[in-house]
Amino acid sequence: MKAPGKRRRNKGETNLAGYAFISPWLLGFFLLTLWPIAQSFYLSFTEYSLLEAPVWTGTANYKNIFTNDATFVQSLGVTFTFVLVSVPLKLFFSLLVAMALSKNIRGMNVYRTAIYFPSLIGGSIAVAALWRNMFGLDGYVNQVLAWFGIEGVGWISNPDTSLGTLILLNTWQFGSTMVIFLAGLKQIPQELYESAAVDGAGRFRKFVSITLPMLSPVMFFNLVLGVIGSFQTFTSAFIITKGGPINSTYVYALYLYDKAFKHYQMGYASALAWILLFIVAALTVLNFLASRYWVFYESDGAGGKTG
Repeated sequence: MKAPGKRRRNKGETNLAGYAFISPWLLGFFLLTLWPIAQSFYLSFTEYSLLEAPVWTGTANYKNIFTNDATFVQSLGVTFTFVLVSVPLKLFFSLLVAMALSKNIRGMNVYRTAIYFPSLIGGSIAVAALWRNMFGLDGYVNQVLAWFGIEGVGWISNPDTSLGTLILLNTWQFGSTMVIFLAGLKQIPQELYESAAVDGAGRFRKFVSITLPMLSPVMFFNLVLGVIGSFQTFTSAFIITKGGPINSTYVYALYLYDKAFKHYQMGYASALAWILLFIVAALTVLNFLASRYWVFYESDGAGGKTG
């Protein structure tokens, strides 16, 4: 039997070895994640232009944002519209495609790979540039419409359709969400569908009573990630529309970028970033609170709810 002192010494050596192995991650976390977060929080209470030392101004940035910044309200409204429309559309189409790809037919793996492929390059500058060429006044979409005698539309230059173009791009990049739905569909016991068929349930009844409840945890996961990702939309608005026309696509992240790197108001931009963090965190908490009413788990039993 080992002495207590020797056991403590061996345990300390084991812990030291463990810390040594994870030290690269710890170093990166503190220097590249935690320290920049702390710095941005400090800068949000200062006036900082990158060219001079930060000057402490207290809550002046936040007061100005909430009382004198009309662009803040407008960009937030555009972003909320983008989120409220694009997230449900993305969930709907990804689930629809996942259900189609869950069938056991020949060559299905090829179809799954082909549909998932756009997500590998999704959010890139190249995709945004391609989208801009497709929906430009002389783009491919208008060329196809011209074949049917339909006059071309300025999809990007028209304030009524420009945001819809970005929403369409975000919806088109549904591959990752679709794969998660597909994995969730594969986990639903087939015995449930067989029992429902014996009871005379049709496809719609099976979908409402079995598929949706059993898939609700996966749907909730995709919803939370979709909301967080949509609030951070930047590349498509920056490359395709530059926030125009008439600020109709001036999303919040683009406004934050302009304040930081066009106007060199780093303190103001840091305050905008922390407001965005609070908004996303609040919506995430609301989603978790609401999930108890519609997210179901097997451990809850039939008709059980979370929480």
